[in-house]
Amino acid sequence: MAAAKLEYIWLDGYTPEPSIRSKTKIWNYDGEEVPAPESLPGWAFDGSSTEQAEGHSSDCLLKPVRVIPDPDRLDAYLVMCEVLAADGSIHPSNARGGWDDDEDMWFGFEQEYVLNKNNLPLGFPAKGYPGPQGPYYCAVGTGNVDGRDIVEEHLDLSLEAGLGVSGINAEVMIGQWEYQLFGKGAKRAADDAWLTRYLLYRTAEKYGVTVELHPKPVLGDWNGSGMHTNFSNTFIREEGGEEGIRALLDKFAPVHDEHIAVYGSCNELRLTGLHETEAIDKFRYAVSDRGASIRIPVGTVQDGWKGYLEDRRPASNADPYRVVQRICQTVNS
Repeated sequence: MAAAKLEYIWLDGYTPEPSIRSKTKIWNYDGEEVPAPESLPGWAFDGSSTEQAEGHSSDCLLKPVRVIPDPDRLDAYLVMCEVLAADGSIHPSNARGGWDDDEDMWFGFEQEYVLNKNNLPLGFPAKGYPGPQGPYYCAVGTGNVDGRDIVEEHLDLSLEAGLGVSGINAEVMIGQWEYQLFGKGAKRAADDAWLTRYLLYRTAEKYGVTVELHPKPVLGDWNGSGMHTNFSNTFIREEGGEEGIRALLDKFAPVHDEHIAVYGSCNELRLTGLHETEAIDKFRYAVSDRGASIRIPVGTVQDGWKGYLEDRRPASNADPYRVVQRICQTVNS
């Protein structure tokens, strides 16, 4: 019989975007395999402390839905959970529940973020600004990048945990970074996105640094932060064709506002038509155009209009569950 640390992770009821919460349960079990979610006990928490219940009826329930090794603790697992009301129904804050998964949909997230210390991005002087953007993107060297130790540690932890991280790079603003993430199945991909965020926050704790997901972390002539969302299904990957891809993308124009509504708060500060974005009140798709709402990668065109598509509208602070659900709804409409 072994004792394992189970870190139950859930999303709270804060708006406009939820925050991550977690607590540890010690669990005695036999075996060395990663436990299945359904084999783990449910748990409860005080919803009155997370904007998910009133104090006079405060219990909310945790339902394990995904389990991965916790690479930063001995004998430990990270347990992603859905939140249920006390009667076992899906809690209103539970964006993962209440809709059918689509395992045919594959998603790739490009999660941008900024590492802050003393309310400034790493690399920013205490007063004023660093030099203009240009030298920082995919850069190397002191003065061009800052925070690499945190980024590298987060990458190693994510890979060791078995999450689908596929790359990292320094971004256009100093102190701004990105990791790429790939997953097959809508809910699984979004689970990975939240679990990588959890590991990023916990890693930054060690360095006394905060992770900023605001889509416009510094006002002015500085790039915002997005969570560009690549997507495909069997049709896009294997059949495609210019006529079919354009017909699919034409579905997105009438529901542009519905997408924007779940693509993150303060996104109007980022989607201005500048800094590789389209204006928030416009929808446009184009080949190889990072100023479009949805970019058709040139590789997709060169491969006979087959491959994947990139929705460039989601903000860095968007809830991945809501993003993938909305994209699935439009694609399958």
